[in-house]
Amino acid sequence: MAKKFKDLTEREILALAITLEEEDSRVYADFADGLRETYPATAKMFEEMQEEESGHRRALIETYRRRFGEHIPLIRRQDVKGFIQHKPVWLVRPLGIDTVRKQAEIMELETRRFYEHAIEKVTDAGIRKLLGDLAEVERKHTAMAESLEKELVTPDVRRQEEAAQRRLFVLQIIQPGLAGLMDGSVSTLAPVFAAAFATRSSSDAFLVGLAASVGAGISMGFAEALSDDGSLTGRGHPWVRGVICGLMTAMGGIGHTLPFLIHNFHLAMTAAVAVVAVELAAISYIRHRYMDTAFLSAAFQVVVGGVLVFLTGILIGSS
Repeated sequence: MAKKFKDLTEREILALAITLEEEDSRVYADFADGLRETYPATAKMFEEMQEEESGHRRALIETYRRRFGEHIPLIRRQDVKGFIQHKPVWLVRPLGIDTVRKQAEIMELETRRFYEHAIEKVTDAGIRKLLGDLAEVERKHTAMAESLEKELVTPDVRRQEEAAQRRLFVLQIIQPGLAGLMDGSVSTLAPVFAAAFATRSSSDAFLVGLAASVGAGISMGFAEALSDDGSLTGRGHPWVRGVICGLMTAMGGIGHTLPFLIHNFHLAMTAAVAVVAVELAAISYIRHRYMDTAFLSAAFQVVVGGVLVFLTGILIGSS
């Protein structure tokens, strides 16, 4: 059962401080390891911070031994009420640079507040001095981290890291999402419009379109997830890519299926064609925005494919 902070003794507070510094040190080491290949400058910054945390821990252990002897009780942040339970972002690969920096800021702030809050809760002069020293160490550590970032993460390095982050975003999010959107928006045109022209029924076209969209989403999701595990390509977690691809595939097909909820067939058909035009324009823009493809070239490629599938559906449905 977690203890209240006000119930901790001086010995327990010092033991908890040792644990916090050790945890922070190991997390920074994991950050450095996860960022070393893609963001070497920031990885170097976290290596420096990890060494600083290790120095803090050694100093705390020496102080503890002088006061209380060799045995240090195990007291972790989860054993004391009031601490935030952090998500283990340091275990995720690949690591997001902004997520890591934000997590580091939260860790430093939490540890510093721990010491400052402890000062307010105790009255013993010796304990207050100890906690004040620890809080000052954390403030200096925060300043050191900021100076290290300014020194190591120069504007040129920052631009390189932002470019690398953009490449990872495109590789892990945009590409599977775009592949799904293109497949859902284009491949489902034929069955939806074939059913519409064959039956002249909005409800029948809607059911066919819904089935085709959901089925395509499931198929594309599994195909993307099973294509590779991302360990060599850097494309990220396979099931995350699969979910993104599957959802975007289903959305692409459902977009021009929803108009067939309109009972008037001719009005539904007109709305569906308009939605198709919007979908193709959106795909063209995404290709232009993230794939460095000229907009007219992207639009031509997408429209040609969409029109061919659209005409195929009409021809089959009208036969």
